Amino acid sequence: MKLLGLVAGIVILNVAVLSPGLLGVTIGGGSALETASGVTLLVMSLLAVLYGSYTLLFKPPAAKPSAVHYDSREDYIAGLNRHRNVKVLKEDIALALDQIERIGRKKAALLQVLGRRFDTAELSYRKFHAVIDEVEKLFYLNIRGMLNKLSVFDAAEFARFSDSTAASRFSGSLIQKKTAVYHEYLSYVKGCLGANEEILLKLDQLLLEITELGSAGYANVEDIPCMQELTALIGQTKLYQ
Repeated sequence: MKLLGLVAGIVILNVAVLSPGLLGVTIGGGSALETASGVTLLVMSLLAVLYGSYTLLFKPPAAKPSAVHYDSREDYIAGLNRHRNVKVLKEDIALALDQIERIGRKKAALLQVLGRRFDTAELSYRKFHAVIDEVEKLFYLNIRGMLNKLSVFDAAEFARFSDSTAASRFSGSLIQKKTAVYHEYLSYVKGCLGANEEILLKLDQLLLEITELGSAGYANVEDIPCMQELTALIGQTKLYQ
């Protein structure tokens, strides 16, 4: 429909200019100026039709920015790496990447110890495994929340308002409010990192308690203190969601 509209508009323009009853520009029969104008009109009309046809029929549409999906460990690492060169975030991003490495090692160690202690078909093994998987999901949920915050964090704007010359351009009240907003972003990031550090600590405690199962005298897996803490943490998160 757009192409038809373009062609119709060009036809009407040519008729209006070249028709003897209207503007009456003639090609070859009048002055040199009229001939040049008429030829130019026809050439430009042809170019307009060709370009319009290409644009409307063949040129691929501009790609829309796709939503970022985090489905794997590599996706989270890639997401963090996009922010690792931001000066104000450099240390936090480095810590988050280190935490991802550590949780991978701790999960592998836990599953190895569980595999030596229990048969994989045993109920105790399945209970431990389920809790470890849920805690890992909670860990990456914190990383995802951090990445979602960072996706709308404008570090360059933060730097401008932190600049010493900002006081001469903006009021003190505006600078204070802007600074407070950006500190909220940074506080959220540090809160996620702190929560994940606690998860890593609890996994260390769980590993220690699993190695002491024979001497601790727990009747059930659920009696292990760290299992109770992790189960409560998972339950609180599901309730929050």
